[in-house]
Amino acid sequence: MKQSIIYALDFDGVICDSAVETAITGWKAACIIWQDMPKAVPQDLIAQFKLVRPIIETGFEAILAMRLLYQQTPLEDIYQNYDGLTQTLLNEANQTTDGLKMLFGNIRDTWIENDLTEWIKQNPLFTGVANKLQKLTQHTTWYIITTKQERFVKQILKANAIELDDHRIFGLDRNMNKPAVLKMLLNQHPGQEIYFLEDRLPTLLNVIKTPELSNIKLIFALWGYNTSADKALAQQNAILLQELSEFLKF
Repeated sequence: MKQSIIYALDFDGVICDSAVETAITGWKAACIIWQDMPKAVPQDLIAQFKLVRPIIETGFEAILAMRLLYQQTPLEDIYQNYDGLTQTLLNEANQTTDGLKMLFGNIRDTWIENDLTEWIKQNPLFTGVANKLQKLTQHTTWYIITTKQERFVKQILKANAIELDDHRIFGLDRNMNKPAVLKMLLNQHPGQEIYFLEDRLPTLLNVIKTPELSNIKLIFALWGYNTSADKALAQQNAILLQELSEFLKF
């Protein structure tokens, strides 16, 4: 493994399969805002959430997604008008995105405090990834770039015996988008190759639109939260597509 290669990895959908936990946390938070919702999340809505997960950028949006699913909004409508539907919910409930982020984090904190074991169980790493990251730590430099709050990333890494210095985790707390973090890493590691693994196609397309990042190697993680349409569009943009088995090799 080349020391000159720097790895920048997304977290949810690349390292951690957090869809079920995100759905449950979103539901619990939604119940606080909309008190007509039952406390127990229906299992069929968790299954539906997995289908809309590819269009969600940041975890707190699960609050809005679960509300839409509870209202029996057709999946096709959510796909076609996600921004409009979620903005309407925000307006009608007199909520802000900052408020939802805080609520979502607080719900997770409470869950962790009350039952850390169960919370970790609902955030499994993809098969083989823990061993892969432990090897990366021994041989090269790697970072996490995520829209998840950093304290939750650290909890999951710790539970899986993965060591990564705090300064190598760039989460929601930094108020930096992923292209901005990648620019910073380029400056910190001049002359070195940076591989960016991400399962969300719009994020990769934003990197492509940033001329300063043209030297970064983009890898589309097919094992994460994406669709067949995403795969086709990624191919059209000459993004490297990778299966989990391939990631575990290099």
